[in-house]
Amino acid sequence: MVVNVVINYEAGAEYSLQDGDGRNDTWGEYSYQVGPEVRDLGTETHFEFGSRAGIWRLTRLFDRLCLPVTIGACAVALQRNPELAEWVVESGNDVLAHGWRWTEMSGSTREREGDEIRRAVAAIEELTGSRPLGWYLRSFPSVNTRELLVEEGGFLYDSDSCNDELPYFADVRGRAFLVVPYSKVYNDVRYLLEPTYATPRHFSETLRAGLDYLCEEAARGEGRRMMTVGVHERWSGQAARTSALADFLEYASERPDVAFMRRADIAQWWIGHHHEWALPGRSATGGVTR
Repeated sequence: MVVNVVINYEAGAEYSLQDGDGRNDTWGEYSYQVGPEVRDLGTETHFEFGSRAGIWRLTRLFDRLCLPVTIGACAVALQRNPELAEWVVESGNDVLAHGWRWTEMSGSTREREGDEIRRAVAAIEELTGSRPLGWYLRSFPSVNTRELLVEEGGFLYDSDSCNDELPYFADVRGRAFLVVPYSKVYNDVRYLLEPTYATPRHFSETLRAGLDYLCEEAARGEGRRMMTVGVHERWSGQAARTSALADFLEYASERPDVAFMRRADIAQWWIGHHHEWALPGRSATGGVTR
């Protein structure tokens, strides 16, 4: 059983009148929107909490527990907080590129999206010394995203899908390209979306229940399992919510049947070993047999 935690780092890359977007973002601490003719300082400060306090509470937690983690970073957000890029390098964790900014690409032109992919790769590589090997966008990719990633040539995988619990290969114009699925279920987004968690304990209980059941499946011989846990600096970086995440991490790390891995390592392992096994109803590449 493998657990990968993705810390989504989006602070400073969200929609903003100051950055010329003509709108305010709505994914702060509540979904109320101001404007767009005036700045929404409330939501701006919710995002700012993530960069000023939340992200550092989360990095301290992972440093204390000595657990590997993946930083899902928007390039502009990382540029505006270079100290976080320094932590990534010092800690040996990996970056999953989360777009140039935290904006929608689903309706973008192919040319603009390709340009933003290249800009994000260049910026993250400059800041961390390593190019990102994975990619995922705000909520939804476009119909061109995966082809553009293959054309760019340096990506091992994308995580824009939430359609499985295991990696698999997608056919991209005759080429097999790895997908390492993400999760919106084992995700602290439920602090904002209804039905919301009434207390941080509900997040921890959800994670534990999912982990326990996946481990039981593996113990029954039903195959290896992967669990992606998505957290955000502005939400799980709040002290009460960090405590819930810490409870889960401590519980999971004490189980002998659970290993924590960086997302890049999962991708590389799957590329090297996927042919060695298969689950009932699945091909050896991990995709569903139809």
